Amino acid sequence: MQPFVKHTGLVAPLDRSNVDTDQIIPKQFLKRIERTGFGKYLFFDWRLKQDGTENPEFELNQPEFRGASVLLARRNFGCGSSREHAPWALADFGFRVLIAPSFADIFYNNCFKNGLLPIRLPEGAIDVLFRKASQFPGYTLTTDLESCKVIDQYGWSMEFPIEPFRRHCLLNGLDDIGLTLAHDDRIAEYEQTHSALP
Repeated sequence: MQPFVKHTGLVAPLDRSNVDTDQIIPKQFLKRIERTGFGKYLFFDWRLKQDGTENPEFELNQPEFRGASVLLARRNFGCGSSREHAPWALADFGFRVLIAPSFADIFYNNCFKNGLLPIRLPEGAIDVLFRKASQFPGYTLTTDLESCKVIDQYGWSMEFPIEPFRRHCLLNGLDDIGLTLAHDDRIAEYEQTHSALP
């Protein structure tokens, strides 16, 4: 997993609450087992019309938000089923940071396991960020995981809460497999000792 230390990216505002995982990645695309290739299906029913062409009214299809890597949303983002494909699709599309007042618990946990940083900020701060994203074309945010701060180019900044263990894992690029392999020497020692027992 790619370590996350500091990231500066274009902000895409998705002004919707209760965005569920079936909207993030619809169920018909869950048959694949690879973690890559899901970006083209992200927000499929919102991004595309029935004929397969882009819906020009959908936020992420607006020219000014192309290439965004910071997704700004409203409360309870990632609710619904527990599919891990949702963070896979977001990451494959190019997002590294998600900012909202709240996230569904399972989705929140899955983000950290897949190198995404979900940041919870107060609703008042979220309102400010939506206004700035609308007011300033090309609005970007810098997320510094070492200082646990979100900063913009106009002097706005705010600290965000994150559990120390999750922060450690992201800073060092450790998913569940990486955490296990960090103890490879102790595992090997145990295996040698265990196999020597009668």
